[in-house]
Amino acid sequence: MSRVLLVEDNEGIAEGLRLNLELDAHEVRVAGTGEQALELAGPWMPDLVILDLMLPGIDGFRVLSTLRAREPELPVLILSARSDEVDRVRGFRLGADDYVVKPFSLAELLARVKAILRRSSRPAASSTRRFGAITVDLGTHEVRREGEPIALRPREYDLLVALLAREGRVASRAELLEEVWRYEPDVYSRTVDIHMAELRRKLEPDPARPRHLLTVRKTGYRLRQEAGGA
Repeated sequence: MSRVLLVEDNEGIAEGLRLNLELDAHEVRVAGTGEQALELAGPWMPDLVILDLMLPGIDGFRVLSTLRAREPELPVLILSARSDEVDRVRGFRLGADDYVVKPFSLAELLARVKAILRRSSRPAASSTRRFGAITVDLGTHEVRREGEPIALRPREYDLLVALLAREGRVASRAELLEEVWRYEPDVYSRTVDIHMAELRRKLEPDPARPRHLLTVRKTGYRLRQEAGGA
């Protein structure tokens, strides 16, 4: 049974979600403020946080950045009425794994919760891949540059693995959205671009002039797996 911390100040929404998540075999605790969320998250150790942004006291963005500093691998799904692109971009850059806008489809939300939890606990593979100075251990999900560990968010790691699997072939944004996020292609293609920018920042010596994580104009992305240092 997975532990889900639901951070939502609307009591009606919180109660409805709690009941449906419990029916879906999750253990749920509810926090009505950002302060309560941070107090619960540490000792309870949830497997997933569903986070509203517009909270009394500490807002959701500050909660997210604090959680990221404490637990870099903890999956976080933002659930918010704030639908502007600037809010989505900020959420993803702070480390959110998904972003669902209110009003929302309950069935879709539950499916996304399952997808996030499945990715975070999926069985390990047993091979190591390299490009440049980067080493990716598919068994442990460890990524290193010149031997030094690089912390990737789950979606960033999944995006990198999707590109590795193509062995240099181009992946369209629509393919990556469906494969990594399980989205329909028309949902929010900027999601891929935001995560790719973060991958470049973490893996490329010069993110403005990437050597390996390449953009294919009007199409998508590909990974150039040339030998030698990055």
